[in-house]
Amino acid sequence: MPSWIGTVILPLSGLLLSLPARAEVKARSCGEVRQAYGAKGFSLADIPYQEIAGEHLRICPQEYTCCTTEMEDKLSQQSKLEFENLVEETSHFVRTTFVSRHKKFDEFFRELLENAEKSLNDMFVRTYGMLYMQNSEVFQDLFTELKRYYTGGNVNLEEMLNDFWARLLERMFQLINPQYHFSEDYLECVSKYTDQLKPFGDVPRKLKIQVTRAFIAARTFVQGLTVGREVANRVSKVSPTPGCIRALMKMLYCPYCRGLPAVRPCENYCLNVMKGCLANQADLDTEWNLFLDAMLLVAERLEGPFNIESVMDPIDVKISEAIMNMQENSMQVSAKVFQGCGQPKPAPALRSARSAPENFNTRFRPYNPEERPTTAAGTSLDRLVTDIKEKLKLSKKVWSALPYTICKDESMTAGTSNEEECWNGHSKARYLPEIMNDGLTNQINNPEVDVDITRPDTLIRQQIMALRVMTNKLKNAYNGNDVNFQDTSDESSGSGSGSGCMDDVCPTEFEFVTTEAPAVDPDRREVDSSAAQLGHSLLSGSLVCMVLALQRLCR
Repeated sequence: MPSWIGTVILPLSGLLLSLPARAEVKARSCGEVRQAYGAKGFSLADIPYQEIAGEHLRICPQEYTCCTTEMEDKLSQQSKLEFENLVEETSHFVRTTFVSRHKKFDEFFRELLENAEKSLNDMFVRTYGMLYMQNSEVFQDLFTELKRYYTGGNVNLEEMLNDFWARLLERMFQLINPQYHFSEDYLECVSKYTDQLKPFGDVPRKLKIQVTRAFIAARTFVQGLTVGREVANRVSKVSPTPGCIRALMKMLYCPYCRGLPAVRPCENYCLNVMKGCLANQADLDTEWNLFLDAMLLVAERLEGPFNIESVMDPIDVKISEAIMNMQENSMQVSAKVFQGCGQPKPAPALRSARSAPENFNTRFRPYNPEERPTTAAGTSLDRLVTDIKEKLKLSKKVWSALPYTICKDESMTAGTSNEEECWNGHSKARYLPEIMNDGLTNQINNPEVDVDITRPDTLIRQQIMALRVMTNKLKNAYNGNDVNFQDTSDESSGSGSGSGCMDDVCPTEFEFVTTEAPAVDPDRREVDSSAAQLGHSLLSGSLVCMVLALQRLCR
């Protein structure tokens, strides 16, 4: 055979072997990628018409590609922005829950206080007229302090209520004894006998328990909604690490660079990327769930024994009942005070001749619970609480569930039904690595995201501490104990002092105990005892004479 035949065949065979490869390169167009890239709002000037060598790529596989360096940079930034928006959108429910419910509860409580004050003022003006208006600042100060407490002021509820009844006793004592002149020192002595003499009956003791517990629960619950709102807002604004951004780019846009813009990530691949990027958020879940449990417990208190609406709606009737008790017991109270504080000096003739208005003895109709109005926003507290309880339950485990919520979205991944036709980070094929568990420490072997498990996110740790502090406050409020809002957390809105417990005896955590009236001070028992003896020694005939005399004075 001629030697030239071999020399011709070899080059031809080499040429034939190389032709398919060259033909494949020319056949791989970037048309679909150009269309998808342009739809994102990017300039088509960045993208080639056909694949080019990929040695310049830093994140995506360095094979033939439709991506230039500029495209990879832009798509990397795009993946970061989309991830941030995804987290914010996915956490939208929990954020709006706390924002909207905080607004509703705050409006409700504020309007409830305004309505209660207006109701009392209207009733007392009609009933007592000028007599009330001349002493209205006593009642105005009561509501001012209640509002100040609710808004975070440093108010001791028990001391404030004790002061209210003491001031009311001073004013009424002068009104039922216009024939005497009382100095400031004498009136101060009168006020010291408020607890022992019980001139207002059992109303002050009951009201103190009801108001203290209700206001502690209401203020703490709204404070909890504030903390929940702030934590949710801060946690939902993520700042992905460089390792997370690389993983996001590889998952979301490396298919573009490989000429596969329509191929979506495998679901399990997405889960590992999200678990790595949201590892710190998942660690928030434990404290978040404990916080929600405490909020739900206080919500139950708002529905039941600590219902501020059932306390404030009839407060005008309760105070008027206390005033009637004082009227009925005025003679005994005066006699005991005179014995304990001394006989007062007679008033000038002009003043003693003054008479109290006839309607000072007016009685009020009993309060009917069925007439309870719906206050703020046309709703009642029970309906508000029922609504928020449902929302709080739905907000549990929201942070550890973020990766699952994001990756279950059909627009995000190929879904479980296309496990062979999805992007696995390298090509269109099944994703084989196992799914990581939740939390920072479990990402040590995450195959997709480089996570430094020794450096927890500072912001997340701050939110964990804020939730821990608030949970403790809620537990105290559940037990009827006041809480101090002066702490270092950014979520606190003010301060409070005092205790919701009576007799300095506080119930143990999550144990409801009925509180009792404060004990009588030892140094006052002797005065109280002697006063009681005097009261029992009054003859019925003398009592009748005193009643007639008082009636003439009132006229």
